[in-house]
Amino acid sequence: MRQVLAGTQALEFRQAGDDAGRYSWIDAVLRRVDYRQLGRPDRGVVLAYLRHLSGYSRATVTRLVSRWMARKPLVKQYRAPEHAFARRYTAVDVALLAEVDRAMGTLSGPATACVLRRQRDVFGDARFERLGSIPVGHLYNLRNSAAYRNRRVLQTKTRPTKAVTIGTRKAPAPEGRPGFVRIDSVHQGDLDGTKVPVSHQRGRLRHPVGGVTATVQTISGTHLLPVIEQMLEQFPFTILGFHADNGSEYVNHNVARMLEKLRIEFTRSRPRHSNDNGLAETKSGAVVRKMFGYGHIPQHHAAHFNTFCVEFLNPFLNFHRPCLFSTDVPDPAKPGRIRRKYDPKDVMTPLDKLASLPDAETFLREGITLDELRQLACALTDLQAAGELNEARAALFRRVDKRTA
Repeated sequence: MRQVLAGTQALEFRQAGDDAGRYSWIDAVLRRVDYRQLGRPDRGVVLAYLRHLSGYSRATVTRLVSRWMARKPLVKQYRAPEHAFARRYTAVDVALLAEVDRAMGTLSGPATACVLRRQRDVFGDARFERLGSIPVGHLYNLRNSAAYRNRRVLQTKTRPTKAVTIGTRKAPAPEGRPGFVRIDSVHQGDLDGTKVPVSHQRGRLRHPVGGVTATVQTISGTHLLPVIEQMLEQFPFTILGFHADNGSEYVNHNVARMLEKLRIEFTRSRPRHSNDNGLAETKSGAVVRKMFGYGHIPQHHAAHFNTFCVEFLNPFLNFHRPCLFSTDVPDPAKPGRIRRKYDPKDVMTPLDKLASLPDAETFLREGITLDELRQLACALTDLQAAGELNEARAALFRRVDKRTA
């Protein structure tokens, strides 16, 4: 037996008689090896041998050997019930139910039971003698049966989705001009499966790379639309373009009407072009995650975080935090292609980048001048602004920890 178990050749039990034959073979093996007189290690070998050749599970073999040890015959101890439940609803009733569902469009269970009852009682249709009194629960059992599904399987072609006409699918083309916003959402952590945390909206500009961050309680029209309007008002120049991904929080008629009212071009990312909104995606990690982390923030704190963004974070990002700006140069290895080169001399704040553009004053909104923006930027040094930002952030999170403790 040990040699059989150690072998690599597949063996299969072929004695006729199905279970009865296997039972008699197990009885013969146990008698031949005198199983009652074997020690514990040898008994383990015999049990493994029986499992290997009989095809039974370990539990079945153990049960059969225990029965043999108790000197009980190895015979089947189960049989078909003598008094099986009578079948009330026949295949004809299942076919009739499928016909009713096909004609009525598969109504709910109570409505279908009413139809069956009316067919029997009101219209006197003898075919509904049994179905007329079927319980609603058992009606669903018939619908789940294989006979019903074979008759009522609906196979339709895939319906193409309707093209969304909101916005234009194309890459944003600022061409060096300020005023083209790229926006993205950053969710601020979940708690115990809760999927409605606060969300940070990050609006970035391609040229110059300024930015505005805002916090919204939920991504819905009630909370999101006013925040988008607030973000657009914080930019000192006229907004010409608004680019977003294909999320429904931006691609909807409310946002489209607002942008149309402001005469702002609405574009959204193209399929299989991940770089269309790549700038906003990268800034989500460099700014939002670095500032707020990944932890859960309850929704009722969204207004306090939004105030922090307006009063401390956004002025710091645009007046005091230097950014790297690229210069487009031809690629010598690939004619017709350009490369973006980042030189140390091109590192400056977004306000300095705006001031360095030709005719920068022409891009500003009415009533805003570069001198006023410079005065706001010079009110604090970069280190003082960073210190105030960190103190305000620490106080904000202390408030969150205290209110949620």
